[in-house]
Amino acid sequence: MLEFPEFIRTEVLHPLSVHFPVTLLLVASLFKLVGIWIPTSTWRQAGSILLALGVVGVWIAIYTGNLADGIVSRKICDPTVLKSHENNAFLTAWFFSGALFMDLLNRFDLLSGRILRILVVLVMLTGSGFLVYVGHLGAELVYEQAAGVNVPSEDCAGF
Repeated sequence: MLEFPEFIRTEVLHPLSVHFPVTLLLVASLFKLVGIWIPTSTWRQAGSILLALGVVGVWIAIYTGNLADGIVSRKICDPTVLKSHENNAFLTAWFFSGALFMDLLNRFDLLSGRILRILVVLVMLTGSGFLVYVGHLGAELVYEQAAGVNVPSEDCAGF
């Protein structure tokens, strides 16, 4: 059976996987927004690539978050924050997945036009707002409730 080294705990996989999609999706939103005003397609193409990578990453982050949930939920004081973090993360993932779907429709000329591009950006900006809120809730879980954090004993005997 494959065993991970002791320092790779299941609940640690989530913070390791969450930071790339956060960055990718926020930068993708910025690039798509700039692409509305600057007519060259470079901004839009870069935004599309970042959006696709970010959507894959956000679903990986959801998966690793579900793995961590069973471990972390037993150790925190207020599980409602964890549930809100999870629910809003799903909304975020679906907003960006929807934006990617619309972007692909535009890319393959199944449905196109400036209005669709603007709608993609609006959905991405809405998703970005949710993304920032999910990040805030995640930080609250880690820094206020020590979710996924190894809290040593008072005498630090484990070191």
